[in-house]
Amino acid sequence: MTIPRGTAQSPKYQRLAADLRRRIAEGEFTTAAALPVESELERQYGVARNTVRLAVDVLVNEGRLVRLQGKGTYLREHPVLDHRAYGPAPRLDPQEAVPRDCLAVPSAVYRGEAAESGRELTVDFEMMIVRARVDIAERLGLRPGEAIVVRRQLRMLDREPYSIEESHYRAGLAAGTPLMEPDQIDGGDEAVLAALGRTEVGAVDHLVARMPGPEEAQWFQGGPGVPLVVQTRVTYDRRGPVRVIETRYSADRSRLVYAVGDLAARASLPAPAAPVDPARADAP
Repeated sequence: MTIPRGTAQSPKYQRLAADLRRRIAEGEFTTAAALPVESELERQYGVARNTVRLAVDVLVNEGRLVRLQGKGTYLREHPVLDHRAYGPAPRLDPQEAVPRDCLAVPSAVYRGEAAESGRELTVDFEMMIVRARVDIAERLGLRPGEAIVVRRQLRMLDREPYSIEESHYRAGLAAGTPLMEPDQIDGGDEAVLAALGRTEVGAVDHLVARMPGPEEAQWFQGGPGVPLVVQTRVTYDRRGPVRVIETRYSADRSRLVYAVGDLAARASLPAPAAPVDPARADAP
């Protein structure tokens, strides 16, 4: 077995890592058995032990492999969950004639998706009063540094970190309402907003990918090379912006789904394929 030729600037360990990605994508390795030990990979490719070690380090840092002390190196398997980030919500209530709007995703959508995938969803709630970041203040029409109310939800699936969601509210809007409590609200935050006459009718999403900070990396427990997908949603009613929802997902275990336009014909198509294990995904 030889390492594929690359550019003159491509170090040998990177080309070896690329070939290991190919073998993973083609299903040569499984999660049930350890990968060949370093000495075996050294023999297969005819390279030095340090080259093998550096190549495996690359895939560990990408979150594709994990080293287990005394057992070997294995594929790191994270089930990927599809999250309906925008579009018609599923009929969570069989009696509903028309699917509910999903502009501001209700907690019921997360629960429904977890149930569909056979996974257990748990959520920890927190409430904080903080100074608004410049970007949050701009989106809410506030001055930077003004006090805002932040409701944070830490979601876990089968005890594995899934997402961090923070909803940012003007302090005057949240004052004297259940939004000031660090607890889940029956009907979701949307019910409180509707009672206040601030029903959300539209939203704008901004999606970026970035590396996690130290605290985020510690909470998500991802590989050092695994980025976050950050979804920042600004919701609006007829009068203007209502809240900013910033949700962070680990890129190796989440996939955001956006449904746009008339999808009546979609019901006649076969069900979409199951999400692909990122450890088996093609290398970029």
